[in-house]
Amino acid sequence: PVSDMIFAAVIGGLLGAKLYYVVVLGNWDALFTRGGFVFWGGLIGGMLAVMVVIWRKKIPMLRIFDVGAPAVAAAYAVGRTGCWAVGDDYGKPWPGGFLSVQFPEGAPPSTVGFMSHDFGVQFPPGMSPNTVVAVYPTQLIEVALGLIMFGILWRLRDHKHAEGWLFGVYCVLAGIERFLVEFLRAKDDRFLVGGVLSTAQLIAIVFTLGGFAWIWWRRDVTANKPGIYASGVARPAPLSS
Repeated sequence: PVSDMIFAAVIGGLLGAKLYYVVVLGNWDALFTRGGFVFWGGLIGGMLAVMVVIWRKKIPMLRIFDVGAPAVAAAYAVGRTGCWAVGDDYGKPWPGGFLSVQFPEGAPPSTVGFMSHDFGVQFPPGMSPNTVVAVYPTQLIEVALGLIMFGILWRLRDHKHAEGWLFGVYCVLAGIERFLVEFLRAKDDRFLVGGVLSTAQLIAIVFTLGGFAWIWWRRDVTANKPGIYASGVARPAPLSS
């Protein structure tokens, strides 16, 4: 069933990512443009589509959640390289920063005109709208954090908890990662706590708290909560380094 789940994840992920951008952020003009895909919407849409396939094929859903958690973290890291390549989802101005980078042909370009209009960034009066601004390379930061998430989840894959526990760990890690990175992102949707927090951070908080609750729910193996190995089956020996 993996090929069916991948197909569903692609379709559901694209639809969810676009609908999030259009509906939640109110950018209705982006409905038929090539841009405007948001990670949280893609994750939720892809998860729902895959869950439908799992349900119809009568596959143990929580087992698939465990299998998919490290893969989603790795895919997130790879996907952010595309953001870097096209020059979108970059950070706030960081002139003179050690790892600052400019996107003169980004989507949109990191110029005074675009960043002030699209993201509400305030610049000193008199700056030319065509001035290219150096910004935080948040895409590469997320690539690195995505690989760290994958490493942690991969290390914990042979856990002793009930099936699905690893998915809760992913939710916690993904929520914390996105919550922190959002402070460096150039965004125009900050509305909570005096305009400090963004919509993505609100969702990140929900994912983090939900992840902790999920971890607690799947912490013990019981008669109704099987572990990742059948009873009486020995765990495979760890690979030597």
